Amino acid sequence: MYVVTIRLTQWGSKYLGDQGYTAIEILRNFYGSNMYINTAEEIAGIPISWPGSNLDIGSSGDKVEQLQEQLNAIRQGYPALPAVTVDGIYGEGTQRAVRDFQRIFSLPVTGIVDYPTWYKIQEIYVGVTRIAELV
Repeated sequence: MYVVTIRLTQWGSKYLGDQGYTAIEILRNFYGSNMYINTAEEIAGIPISWPGSNLDIGSSGDKVEQLQEQLNAIRQGYPALPAVTVDGIYGEGTQRAVRDFQRIFSLPVTGIVDYPTWYKIQEIYVGVTRIAELV
């Protein structure tokens, strides 16, 4: 007897698609019958990826604004962090909050949001806002 095992791969999915399976049937084949798909009108507050360069005094834009919003949200659980004005401009207030964040979470205290600082902020933000429980 020869048994073929199909795993969830591009080719395994294609094979089932060629057999007439729908997308949800393919997923249920691999993950079980309790798999379902849900929709949302809007997804907000989900952390986004590293901006690709450090954020420091003089930086501005959407990434800085997101950083400021996240630091303020984290502040709800860590009141030692100062409140930050959400204006999209990385000024002294944002730098001070970043330094305090770095100190609290045992990162090098530079006041610069580098890759490790960015992702630590994302990690703590998800924990404080409990976003992970919504997924």
